[in-house]
Amino acid sequence: MIVITGAAGFIGSCLIARLNEEKNYHLMLVDDFSFEKKRRNYESKRFLNTIDRNEFLAWWDLQHESVDIVFHLGARTDTTEPDENIFNNLNVNYSQEIWKRCVKYNTPLIYASSAATYGAGEFGYDDDQKLISKLKPLNPYGKSKNDFDNWVLRQTQDDIHGSPPFWCGLKFFNVFGPNEFHKGRMASVVMHGYNQIQESGTLKLFRSHKPEYENGKQLRDFIYVKDVVDVMLWLMKEQKHSGIYNLGSGTARSFSDLANATFAAMSLEPKIDFIDIPEDIRNWYQYFTEAKMEKLRSIGFSKKLYSLEEGVKDYVQNYLMLNKIW
Repeated sequence: MIVITGAAGFIGSCLIARLNEEKNYHLMLVDDFSFEKKRRNYESKRFLNTIDRNEFLAWWDLQHESVDIVFHLGARTDTTEPDENIFNNLNVNYSQEIWKRCVKYNTPLIYASSAATYGAGEFGYDDDQKLISKLKPLNPYGKSKNDFDNWVLRQTQDDIHGSPPFWCGLKFFNVFGPNEFHKGRMASVVMHGYNQIQESGTLKLFRSHKPEYENGKQLRDFIYVKDVVDVMLWLMKEQKHSGIYNLGSGTARSFSDLANATFAAMSLEPKIDFIDIPEDIRNWYQYFTEAKMEKLRSIGFSKKLYSLEEGVKDYVQNYLMLNKIW
């Protein structure tokens, strides 16, 4: 049985879709299923059962022999949330309990970290594990992800605690794609931009508040969610080379590029307005991210990834325009 936490969410539900495409239906979905808005993400998929995240650990203790691997994708992902206690409970403590059971029950684990751990990029975007303890995230979300990464590395260096038979932490960069409709403010610029264009013909981007960056020229590493889940499935099948890895495209692109790709997918001429970055995230805003991907490539992952334009076109034309999920 494959367990997926965060199964009703964006990346979790896309992973289920990909597993279903491979005719893998022996899935246990873990999440807070009280959010009716997320129901679309899983109601048409094939799986064994669902279980509330608060009941999952007790269930696992009773049913551990049936669990083959855990994808731990459930987390509080709101980068504007200021309360560190929320992140500590969901992103650190809960994740530690999952890790401990993977060790105890000899279960492989693939979990979600984040590029938010890199902060302003003082140490670059290199997934060398020796650098992780030095990173300075800019918000409580990034800090919680980095705290767990550091805790994991301490466990793996301690013969007393041990490790799962295979484990992998993935630092997701700017993931976009189908099934993110429920994320509100945290959804990608592609989804927000598409909706804005539909409503007004114009797409809004954040104005730059740093003189070294022109408006719209802030750079991020955007990766299509279909590539993300392909990497996770490849790791599940290989189960070699445990560690923490970047998961991005490897190429920084501007928000203007993203906006232009969205207009092109809709067969429209670009019309972009710039607005101020909201005060509550302005000090935490990353102006540049770019995943170094050599480490993942070095262990054998060789699939060609979607270009930004290819990913946006697939997302817009095959999902947003058709009001479909994956």
